[in-house]
Amino acid sequence: MRDILAIILGGGEGKRLYPLTKYRSKPAVPIAGKYRLIDVPVSNCIHSDIERIFILTQFNSASLNRHINLTYKFDVFREGFVDILAAEQTMDNLDWFQGTADAVRKTLRHFQRFHAQDYLILAGDHIYQMDYRQMLETHRSSGADVTVAASPVTPEAAAGLGILRAEASGRIGDFLEKPAAGTELSAYEINPALAKKAGLRKAAGRLLGSMGVYLFRDQALKTALQNYDTTDFGNDIIPAAIKTMRTQAHIFKGYWRDVGTISSFFEANLDLTAARPRFRLFSESDRVFTHSRHLPGSKLFGIDADATIICEGCRIEKATLKEALIGVRTIIRAGARVERSYIMGADHYEGDPEAEAAPAEVPMGIGEQAQIAGAIVDKNARIGKGVKITPKKPGDNYAGPGFMVRDGITVIEKDAVIPDGAII
Repeated sequence: MRDILAIILGGGEGKRLYPLTKYRSKPAVPIAGKYRLIDVPVSNCIHSDIERIFILTQFNSASLNRHINLTYKFDVFREGFVDILAAEQTMDNLDWFQGTADAVRKTLRHFQRFHAQDYLILAGDHIYQMDYRQMLETHRSSGADVTVAASPVTPEAAAGLGILRAEASGRIGDFLEKPAAGTELSAYEINPALAKKAGLRKAAGRLLGSMGVYLFRDQALKTALQNYDTTDFGNDIIPAAIKTMRTQAHIFKGYWRDVGTISSFFEANLDLTAARPRFRLFSESDRVFTHSRHLPGSKLFGIDADATIICEGCRIEKATLKEALIGVRTIIRAGARVERSYIMGADHYEGDPEAEAAPAEVPMGIGEQAQIAGAIVDKNARIGKGVKITPKKPGDNYAGPGFMVRDGITVIEKDAVIPDGAII
């Protein structure tokens, strides 16, 4: 796969994931207690024998840079790399990236020396496990200029996606980007012959949603980017390519989730605590790679836990955990209860967690008798004694000191201090 170059789109400001993106770029947002969102597409590339990877970003990129530099190192006898390309001012371009396609256009000169035959364009905020070699087989065997990975979706999910209409051969005839609610979509239902050929189950979605995963032949990408008025792949590049190039659909039957909103991010993470999660972290062949922290095993004292993931380096005492995802270095003190929540953990310890040192006024972690439900607690947060965070209604959206409620999910901000006895 040396003739393939992967380009991962780091995204813009990540407004829909705010406040998780307040201090970090979207690909650097922690998932599953110990990984970052960027680890998913990079791991997929490595498993697919694609080891030349660029990540394009421009907002809050410091933590992403640090993570990539600490994590992905190939040996000196291989040509593999994972490099970050941030928006830069040049004599030709003085602006920021104006969209996904504009980001690739403005960095294209950095890719030329690798003489790639095909470019794999990936989103940095999706959760899925995919062998891109299968997509490449579809791409090359069909003689396509552009291939779009598509997942079966329901009409209810169509509003946030690009919807494809493909012929029985898989060739794409039309593309509808994020159709408005109530749009008639019967003409976009999956071709029965194509569904049979792809082995789709009848229970699968009736429509094909674009996964934001594209394969472009070298010249096709250069041609597609020539029009400087086109700034986005979904809105501009793919619809235009359908009219002027051979554009093919590659149907992906596995689990795929866009986690670009707080609610989708929350549900995707909590799904990992299920007995049979849709995203499999225990699979040897699909392992997700990340930074090795060399943390000790977690210590648990008299806890009551069910459907819970506890990552490395935690110390939890006499707590109740139910449908809880507990990230690295989390300290949970006696009597606390965490239910249907994601506690991201901490970047460092506050002293020695096993020592008898005098605690801070509100120590890092979850305080004694705290009750947390329906929440995301970002890293290094300090939750005081007796704090109560209660479930919210799905449409609730408001903010307070150190927290925001978005899509009915309470998000405690990174480094926030929630004082003893507070009720949210």
